[in-house]
Amino acid sequence: MIHGFIQITDTHIVAPGTLVSGHSDTAQALRRAVETINAKLPLWEGIDCAIVTGDLTDHGTPEEYAHFLSIMDDLALPWIAIPGNHDQRAPMRAALSDAPWMPSTGPVHWVRDFGAFSVIGLDTLLEGAHHGMLCEEGMDFLDTTLTAIGDQPAIVATHHPFMHAGLPAMDADNLRNGAAMIARLGAHRGPVRMLSGHVHRAVTGQIGRVTCQIAPATCHAVLTDHRTGSAPQLVLEPGAVTVHRWLDQPGAGLVSEVIPTGLFPGPWPFEA
Repeated sequence: MIHGFIQITDTHIVAPGTLVSGHSDTAQALRRAVETINAKLPLWEGIDCAIVTGDLTDHGTPEEYAHFLSIMDDLALPWIAIPGNHDQRAPMRAALSDAPWMPSTGPVHWVRDFGAFSVIGLDTLLEGAHHGMLCEEGMDFLDTTLTAIGDQPAIVATHHPFMHAGLPAMDADNLRNGAAMIARLGAHRGPVRMLSGHVHRAVTGQIGRVTCQIAPATCHAVLTDHRTGSAPQLVLEPGAVTVHRWLDQPGAGLVSEVIPTGLFPGPWPFEA
């Protein structure tokens, strides 16, 4: 049986009627993502839930979380989330206190068993900073979970990536103690992958035996600028979500597809 999930990341919801940086309508972008997912779900076999990998809001205020939830209420899937550097734990916890995966105190770590693999959500938020850190409690949670799942494949979901995307302004704000996480994943007996957000672009790399994958945002993208010393800038490229499905053929593994959000002409048969 096929199992999978949809990764939504960096929604950056602000107060109703407000644009991020005066240009990006993040609420409309998330609505478009939800509409796209709902429309395509009948075509995607085995999708169990959505995972939101951080930056649900832009400032972490109760008003922003309420706005985020009002849009996500229309999603035809259950969902789980971890915070990003634009989130705040206390307001996020208060807004999601009824969610079964939300811990009552401390960092927002969780694990979900999909049968063929497990996803381990890790909170890398360091409040007051743009870069990420996995706390000692998070390292312990990762160790305990990896031991518990044995040789089952492990997918770790974080907001901050550890791999560099080649964008100096974003790479400076990655997961600062990610080497310790990668070492733990590299020692795991089963296949491993690390999924992240934060960079607002689709980027894939490899660190040792760990495949590292950064997902694009639902809203604006970060300009691809590889020059040292350049400041980050946003561009209104199309938003996207990422569909992750575990396929058994030709070799068992997680297969990921970036899906642009919105309605497009078609579909039509290959031959008219």
